Amino acid sequence: MIDNLIFVVNNLFQIYFWLILVRCLLSFIPSIDWYKQPFQGIKDVTDLYLNLFRKVVPPFNGVDFSPIVAIIVLQLLNYILVFGLLMFK
Repeated sequence: MIDNLIFVVNNLFQIYFWLILVRCLLSFIPSIDWYKQPFQGIKDVTDLYLNLFRKVVPPFNGVDFSPIVAIIVLQLLNYILVFGLLMFK
């Protein structure tokens, strides 16, 4: 039972990691219309989390480093949750 929960939690974090990465890579393409699907869905889902870090990490010379910090925090949360679940095993 715990193994299944660990699998689900880990996969959810990995999916969100990849969504953030895709969002960052798509931001380099200026012709993308962020108001059309699937781009709007990706933007809406990831900006909820990224905006938390954009308030704390200011842009440096026009480059937004908040996704890097957000990914590091996301991975740390993933490891903490998985390790916590492994303690109950």
